[in-house]
Amino acid sequence: MTEGEPISVAEFGAAFKAFLDSMAAAGPVAEPPFVALLRSHLGAEPAGLPVLSESMDEPDHANVQVAMEDYLAHGGRRAELVGVSGEQKRFMGMSLSDLIAPVHGGFSGDRAPQPGPVDYVNLPVGPGRTLPCVQYGLYLVAGGSQPLAVLVRGADERHGGGRLAVEVMAAERETAVGFLADLRERMGRRNVYRGQVVSLGRSEYGSLGITFHELPAVDRDGVVLADGVLERIERDTVVFARHGDALLAVGRHLKRGLLLHGPPGTGKTLSVMYLAGQMPGRTVLLLTGAGFGTIKASCALARALEPAMVVLEDVDLVAEERTMSASGQNPLLFELLNEMDGLADDADVIFVLTTNRPDLLEPALAARPGRIDQAVEIALPDAACRRRLLLRYGSGLDLRLERLDGLVARTEGVSAAFVKELLRKAALLAAEEGGELIVTDAHVDRALDELSQGGALVGALLGASRPATAYGSVPTVSAPWETGGYA
Repeated sequence: MTEGEPISVAEFGAAFKAFLDSMAAAGPVAEPPFVALLRSHLGAEPAGLPVLSESMDEPDHANVQVAMEDYLAHGGRRAELVGVSGEQKRFMGMSLSDLIAPVHGGFSGDRAPQPGPVDYVNLPVGPGRTLPCVQYGLYLVAGGSQPLAVLVRGADERHGGGRLAVEVMAAERETAVGFLADLRERMGRRNVYRGQVVSLGRSEYGSLGITFHELPAVDRDGVVLADGVLERIERDTVVFARHGDALLAVGRHLKRGLLLHGPPGTGKTLSVMYLAGQMPGRTVLLLTGAGFGTIKASCALARALEPAMVVLEDVDLVAEERTMSASGQNPLLFELLNEMDGLADDADVIFVLTTNRPDLLEPALAARPGRIDQAVEIALPDAACRRRLLLRYGSGLDLRLERLDGLVARTEGVSAAFVKELLRKAALLAAEEGGELIVTDAHVDRALDELSQGGALVGALLGASRPATAYGSVPTVSAPWETGGYA
């Protein structure tokens, strides 16, 4: 290039880069603050030390916190917890290695990460309970066999950091390996999901999430089923679990599957809630609707937290899934059966499936025998059950029925849900009259009449196989609410 000639963009860029390089070489580069901090703590140059990293799903974040607290509470250990301030912390998922080298070299060295406040996030550890967890922080651990530097980086889906990470730096690699193994063991032993009722789901970003649930307490008297039905259900779950060790000792497998089938509103879900309350300490995983997309993850969690019970409500929805594989198999149902089959026989995991349409499941279950050990029908309540239901749902009311036998007869073919709604509506009618709330035959008659006027839709919603009849009416036996008595 000669004097007076215009400079090209490429030439200008090359010249400017050379200028920056010379400036960087001429000026001193400040040592990143974390280099001195880690050198002092570990007794060695951090740039020459190995960093071991383990990534985990975000639901393990609270488990990491609990495990770290447990680790520091034993063995005479102590730790200084240091926060990190840096331009790239949120958007780049700054690692432990990034702390000891400037993000930008040369005269930009002053942009290196700086010690700052520790970031915390409140995470659920039970129904209505949260735990403050380190979202981004560096533990400088001392007091053990060797000092450690442990960086905890929580997931941040909004900025592209979808995985939880724990990174460890130590003077010897074996020390870091041993720490991660110890942390994993403590996470398993102190797992916040153990013994809880939880469900799994996916966030809008596709990552796994776990929700805690608190099921209502259901006593045995609250489960109104035909004679012997509840006993059969208990025998294959509660009683089996009680004698699990003895059965395992004589070579009997603990993994088992129970199918509860019958019309809607007959007590399948209530039976499941009762079972959950009868086996304290057993982790319960609930799957329904969109949760069926987490079958594999749910079964993996059940294995990790056994004894466990995996509940799949309305599993016929899986069978009706229209997305088929190239082989014509239903992928969700195939995955479910595979996961049930993949558990070891000594895994103490109960699968409880509920359905209104056993006919949709039968072909797949027949083709893969052994997944379901027992199928129990939860039928519409017989006369004895309807009498018990009327008294049960009438509890707390001033119920003055002179024609109870007639009411039992007129409600043939209805579900427990129908009986519950009948008495709720009768109580409302009595309340509308003002004064003392007394439910009489007249109120029940009017409630039956209103429900009957709702037609087949009301019956389908409340699980009735045919309309109940009002006082003085002739029972109708040929108008089913739904095809085959199932929804």
